Amino acid sequence: MSEAAFKSLRETADLRHLRQIVAGLDEGVILIDPDQSLLWANDAALAMHGVGDIADLGATVEEYRSRFQLRYRNNHRLEADDYPLERVVAGDRFSEVVVEVTVAGEEEPRWVHQVRSLVLNDSDDGEPACLVLILQDVSAQYEAEDRFEQSFNANPAPAVICRLRDLRFVKVNQGFLDMTGFEREQVLAKTVYDIDVLRAAERRDLAKERLSEGRTIPQMEAELELPGGGTKLVIVAGQPIDMGDQPCMLFTFADLEPRRTAEAALRHSEERFTRMFQLAPVPMAIGARDGHLLCGVNASFTAMTGYDADEIIGRPLGEVELWESGEVRKGIEQAIDAGRDLRGHEARIHAKDNAIIDCLISTEAIRLGDDACVLWAFQDITQRKATELELVEAIEAVMKDTSWFSRSIMEKLARLRTPQAANDGPGLDDLTPREREVLALICRGCDDKTIARTLDVSGNTVRNHVARIYAKIGVNRRIAAVAWARARGFDGDALDRNIEQEATS
Repeated sequence: MSEAAFKSLRETADLRHLRQIVAGLDEGVILIDPDQSLLWANDAALAMHGVGDIADLGATVEEYRSRFQLRYRNNHRLEADDYPLERVVAGDRFSEVVVEVTVAGEEEPRWVHQVRSLVLNDSDDGEPACLVLILQDVSAQYEAEDRFEQSFNANPAPAVICRLRDLRFVKVNQGFLDMTGFEREQVLAKTVYDIDVLRAAERRDLAKERLSEGRTIPQMEAELELPGGGTKLVIVAGQPIDMGDQPCMLFTFADLEPRRTAEAALRHSEERFTRMFQLAPVPMAIGARDGHLLCGVNASFTAMTGYDADEIIGRPLGEVELWESGEVRKGIEQAIDAGRDLRGHEARIHAKDNAIIDCLISTEAIRLGDDACVLWAFQDITQRKATELELVEAIEAVMKDTSWFSRSIMEKLARLRTPQAANDGPGLDDLTPREREVLALICRGCDDKTIARTLDVSGNTVRNHVARIYAKIGVNRRIAAVAWARARGFDGDALDRNIEQEATS
């Protein structure tokens, strides 16, 4: 074809017909003369460049290059000879070239085009009569991919994506790298069998079948082999997705290693607790908080009560009749149900042979695994109580005749008999002056007639005073009133001091 024929191409009927064919296409079409001038562009091609006329694209390939800057998706800027327009003019045939298009003077690209070439030859001699550049606006697709890429990389949940065609990993996020210690290049291009994400999976055969079919892989536990040695317990799941036109599988992970470590520590702790519980010299039991059933007893408990573990475990304490009475059992169970822990609570229990055991009972709310439990501790004070009772009886017998004891001995005996009396209950200030006088005479061993003569009152008045004193200090015998007064440093000398004070006033 002659040079004149190329120039006359703008006016030919073939060109008009070609324009009519491509005008309504969704794809963008740019017709280029072999002399590098832009002949025509359809509306779709103009819209893909944000212009309304062919002149705005540029009259020539060179003008187009000055108005629009192109770069590949890897941010590599195209040199002049690499522009699709330049390549098609050079006779290069290509398809699916993806470029980002930036308007001259701007920093960020506006569009992403997928471009292919087409050469229309002269039917006689095979020379190119017209060069065609066909464009598709794939901006939305790549924006979506960019958003996915950003979300995938920013997601703290560990994840990798493998291509189903060859099972090679094509993406890995930072969460997976942080969890496993792999480097990015150690993962990409490897297969799911090089880095086995389904290693030791609970249902590995099912997972492999679903992977081969491109179907959802349900959650299951697995162990990832780490690059530095060792394994990590995870939950893995697979979700089929499409990336571009390629079917892929998105694997997501949850790190179960902290749970495994915590479970191991809990198991070791419970084992240590069990050993200590069984070897403890103090009688102990473990009960369920709900229902008051015993779940375990130690050897000391069995020795104290006579109940073997299989005789008492799993039975309500009310059924076993461990407590002395139903009232005692209800009071203790109500305290536990209310969330209160007992500390040194005195109660009596029945041994297997019906012997009565005096105990100090303490409880502590604990958890064993997922169960709310109560730890019981029993202190057998039967012997101590018997000894104390004998001592009190001996003191009372001795104190029936206190005339030959010194005041210091009387005070010590009173404290032995009622060791808490000086700190608990009513005090001397709760008595009236007259009642203190009566109490002083009682401490001196005077009977009611002697008290009446000393205070110059009737016998009934003395008896009323004594009754009120008993009621206020919580006793019912003269010897107990004397002990109460001695424990507070009060004795018959107080009356003499009062009389002396009155005489000198």
